[in-house]
Amino acid sequence: MPISTRHPALIRAETFCQANDLRIPILLAPMAGACPPSLSIAIANAGGLGACGALLLQPDAIKRWASEVRVASNGGFQLNLWSPDPAPARNAAAEDAVRAFLRNWGPDVAPEAGDVRPPDFAAQCEAMLDAGPAIISSIMGLYPPAFVERMKARGIKWFATATTVAEAKSAEAAGADAIVAQGMEAGGHRGAFDPSKAEAEMVGLFSLLPAVADAVKAPVIATGGIADARGVAAALILGASAVQIGTGFLRCPEANLSPAWADAIGRSLPEQTLVTRAFSGRPGRAIATAYARAATTPGAPPPAPIPCSAG
Repeated sequence: MPISTRHPALIRAETFCQANDLRIPILLAPMAGACPPSLSIAIANAGGLGACGALLLQPDAIKRWASEVRVASNGGFQLNLWSPDPAPARNAAAEDAVRAFLRNWGPDVAPEAGDVRPPDFAAQCEAMLDAGPAIISSIMGLYPPAFVERMKARGIKWFATATTVAEAKSAEAAGADAIVAQGMEAGGHRGAFDPSKAEAEMVGLFSLLPAVADAVKAPVIATGGIADARGVAAALILGASAVQIGTGFLRCPEANLSPAWADAIGRSLPEQTLVTRAFSGRPGRAIATAYARAATTPGAPPPAPIPCSAG
């Protein structure tokens, strides 16, 4: 069939795949702590794009992850980091209240648990450049201009996550090569640039996606609540060039997820999830377990901020 007579959605998807050496327009979402090399290897070898949520990884671990995936696959993957938050203001009384609350749900949390520090962001950025992926992606904000310049000089593309039209336009203006439009249905953390607005500015994917596609010239990747062919097709028709799937891949054997969690994902209905700050101080969608529900009641202590969250 001549390309001029084919549906625009197919043309967009094929153009994106050709530009990024993919056979199918499906990306693994970069999930911190849930992106083992085995999962990215399987997805890359099936024609999609693997991913590493490198938030918790030290620089050497980022390089090892990339090396392992590259050796066993076609080398197609993205590396991802959160934009770091400012150093939090510590509040000993508030942290004590959180630790006391957590006693209802498990073993005691040591007072020094709040002293944890994330890996050095600048060193992680250097490790990503050294690893040389095809794509580096961002969430929770934008990379500094100097890092974007170095990324582009090495031929690495930048995919920027946005949760609103305004964020998408800011990302494109800063040099993003593609926009990952994250709808409110997404599992895990909301990618809002300003965490204080994250809950107030939640938009469903199929409202956000066409609005972002109309507002930017860069390709748009849809993410949030997509888990089967129906979701993929709908996203492409609404203006996406590709889709990014996270939770939908976690039940694959290559994800190495605990059976208890995999089974819970499989049986949970959409209305059995909620957005909460209870686990990290940043809003994210979680299964509405007894703990998650209790942590969002009016009497529950507010969670400590990242990175000293005891929850």
